[in-house]
Amino acid sequence: MHSTTPTGSASGTRTGDAAQIEKLFTDFMAAWTAGDAQAFGALFTDDSEYVSYDGTIARGRRAHQHNHDKLFHGVLAGSALVGDLESVRHLTPDVAIVHGTASVLMPWRSTLPRRRLSRQTIVVVRTEAGWKIGAIHNGRVRPVTVPGPDAFPSRMSKLMTRVAHRLGLGRR
Repeated sequence: MHSTTPTGSASGTRTGDAAQIEKLFTDFMAAWTAGDAQAFGALFTDDSEYVSYDGTIARGRRAHQHNHDKLFHGVLAGSALVGDLESVRHLTPDVAIVHGTASVLMPWRSTLPRRRLSRQTIVVVRTEAGWKIGAIHNGRVRPVTVPGPDAFPSRMSKLMTRVAHRLGLGRR
């Protein structure tokens, strides 16, 4: 795991924070794997936001708990969430950005299909009850190469743009 801290922060505090944030990520996966929606929901702040891999958004701890209860008793029953914490970057002493990768391992599988790997961007905040998830965005890992300006896709895009403009279509 890669961890960075803001300039001038106390390393002793950061070390303890890093361990607590790592535990939060581990607890996130453990609550999922246990199918425990209550424990899962308890990891979030009351006003948290959760963006799923398909782009839908749920707002509030209760919504996350309710949605995951349905999932844990429905299509994701018996599944495990497995993954790795990639990095923690403190924005302030009380706010950090966490990146991790994880995937849902369905009970009938022994290995993860690569197409199911997701990357989580998680905003964690220090609360009176410890570190909690304030926001999470979960997106599938689908790397694509960026074509160069002279590559075929780029040339075709430029051609289509010229044609559209000549026909008076699109934005100018």
